[in-house]
Amino acid sequence: MNRIIKELDNNNNILSIYFTAGYPKLEDTCKIIKNLEASGVSMVEIGLPFSDPLADGLTIQSSSTVALNNGMNSDLLFNQLKDIRKTVKIPLIIMGYFNPILQYGVDDFCKKCKQVGIDGLIIPDLPIEEYLKSYESIFKENNLLNIFLITPQTNKERIKLIDNISTGFIYMVSSSSVTGSKNGFDSEQIDYFKRIQNMHLKSPKIIGFGISDSKSFNEAVQFSEGAIIGSAFINHINSYGINGIRSFIKKYKN
Repeated sequence: MNRIIKELDNNNNILSIYFTAGYPKLEDTCKIIKNLEASGVSMVEIGLPFSDPLADGLTIQSSSTVALNNGMNSDLLFNQLKDIRKTVKIPLIIMGYFNPILQYGVDDFCKKCKQVGIDGLIIPDLPIEEYLKSYESIFKENNLLNIFLITPQTNKERIKLIDNISTGFIYMVSSSSVTGSKNGFDSEQIDYFKRIQNMHLKSPKIIGFGISDSKSFNEAVQFSEGAIIGSAFINHINSYGINGIRSFIKKYKN
């Protein structure tokens, strides 16, 4: 069974952490993953840095720029992760834009993911129709879940389609803003969460964007199976380094 599905079956209040591979230092990728697992997170999203990250706010954009300048690329990431499953058991997801994956070769990229133990991909700019037509079979061959995103602007028919084709969780973007641009949730966002909750979708939902403290995390898990923290985590390691990971996660696990 895919590790993501197993985690979703066994746990509520899932805490997923996003960080950029190769940041703050090139060799930090596996150190951060291991520290996150030791701190009790449910799953990890490994950001593949890209030079034109449309949906990312300044924090993640800056981390991507540093990672690229450090020399991070797909081949290096896979090389860093080649032994990760000797020690790490939690689900691992690569999140990135489609262009670098297409340049690498989707088939080759997915095969590499399987080899190193990646459980799923989040590709915000890969159209659903293109995925279903050209890539769904490749994902399935490599036991990879494709995680689809919905936003407050996604219409009901689209949400139902995503729910029907999802085999993992739905990434529920909390706002139309870029990552890290807002802290906490306003009344419109809460209404959006309630609207999706009332649709009674079959797929678990995990909320991302705007989660920066225990209050927003606890709000998010009232309407979903979990929450994703990215910019706040990157800001924390900017200030306190990798050694400060456990203290950051402790705020959300208590």
